[in-house]
Amino acid sequence: MSDMPRHHGQNKPGRARGIAAYTAHPHPLTAATCLTACIIGANGPFYPFYLYLSIGAAAVPCLLTMLASPLFLAIPLLARRHSRAARIALPVLGTLNTIWCVKLLGMASGVALFLLPCISLAALSFTTAERRLSLAVLALPFMFYLWQIYGPGLGAPLLSFTPAQYAALLPVNAASVGTLTAFIGLLYAGKATAQSVVTVE
Repeated sequence: MSDMPRHHGQNKPGRARGIAAYTAHPHPLTAATCLTACIIGANGPFYPFYLYLSIGAAAVPCLLTMLASPLFLAIPLLARRHSRAARIALPVLGTLNTIWCVKLLGMASGVALFLLPCISLAALSFTTAERRLSLAVLALPFMFYLWQIYGPGLGAPLLSFTPAQYAALLPVNAASVGTLTAFIGLLYAGKATAQSVVTVE
């Protein structure tokens, strides 16, 4: 019996080492990409719960927002085959997932704010030698936003909420975006400098 608490306590370091091993990569920017992708993927199932706390049972259909979580979690697997492809995949997948969530929840929910961390990822995930690639990936969230605001856009959202519910969703999404963007900024700080001495495709 005395061994049980000690054995239970050893599980957490083991899981942490497993996550570290799964997201590890010799390319500093790709390592940051893998960790960010796993954090986004792992938090995907919690997002509908946050919405449920804000608007109650009306948030149940928001479970559909987590459909992309397995794809985010698979990005480290892609990184093992091609570093650059993984760094492209994260901001592109994030943008596509945001587009899906805008179609699902509507612009009034504030979910389009998730384009901001996508823009940050597109700007920070590439070296100076990959500037053209970075600009190409950056164009995707900007083009969608302009199309949504000034063009025909996605049309009516699949789900509808009351004005009070939309007002409750907005701060949840704003706080989530702020937290994720701050995390990305802290994680990627100095990575581009480190990458200057690492050459991995």
